[in-house]
Amino acid sequence: MSNKPQTIAQFFKQFPDEEACLNHLFETRFGQGFECPSCGRASRWYRIKAERAYSCQFCGHHLHPTVGTPFQQTRTPLQSWFYAIFLFTTTRNGVAAKELQRQLGVTYKTAWRMADEIRKHMAMVDREEMLGGEGTIVEIDETLIGGKSKGRGLYRETKTYVLGMMERGGDVVTKVVIDNRQTTLIPAIRANVVKGTEIHTDELKSYRVLPKHGFEHRRVNHSKGEYATKDGVTVNSMESFWAQLKRAIKGTHIHVSRKHLWKYAKETEYRFNRRASADTMIDELLSTFSPLPPRRG
Repeated sequence: MSNKPQTIAQFFKQFPDEEACLNHLFETRFGQGFECPSCGRASRWYRIKAERAYSCQFCGHHLHPTVGTPFQQTRTPLQSWFYAIFLFTTTRNGVAAKELQRQLGVTYKTAWRMADEIRKHMAMVDREEMLGGEGTIVEIDETLIGGKSKGRGLYRETKTYVLGMMERGGDVVTKVVIDNRQTTLIPAIRANVVKGTEIHTDELKSYRVLPKHGFEHRRVNHSKGEYATKDGVTVNSMESFWAQLKRAIKGTHIHVSRKHLWKYAKETEYRFNRRASADTMIDELLSTFSPLPPRRG
């Protein structure tokens, strides 16, 4: 089976118009025979042409397939949203709002909002699982990502810490943190890595207490020019991920604020975690949404 992302021709064949996009959302989230939240009966649902909705055959209750999705309360065509998501799944370094503006013919404000919602959606779909476990290795490293902000009439450089945890040969989890102190890093590690896991780090002092928290800890000494020991201790995979994230930020977005950095990290994380199944990303993102609200009454 091919691991290549969907082509533009394949995308427009699947979603040729607005109706096809709305129908996809309806079938993905509900489908004919869905139990009406109002009357509780398995219903046949009829399309309401005046709005993005379907009506129950029995009580006339309306279902809105866009509710609870990134497309809720938007006047931008669904096909434009779907195509924007397609672009996010076919690039390694992300999509700038300016690029969306050019390709979709929308305002920059709309393009920025669309990109922001898509990144948050990618983070939601990724659904972080605990890393590690018996017989596995997790590489942990932190990096500084810089941005520019105004201060006293001048631009000053600010740096934001991002903690990365990667299961060897598996998934990565990133967390934007306030610093690289032990009191900050250890709780984040405990919340994302299974106890008993063998953890590889560099010589940062904050990691030295990991054995006290139930982890096997091995270190590589970068200060001595050591990047991989003879017995396989390294954080090279985690550092490779950092290089990819920084290329995306510097090459595509130029500047990312501290406030929004977590979303750009999660976007890169999402694509990395599906590096072996790039062809499934578009279908996953267009078929996975927040849980439906409970039935009333």
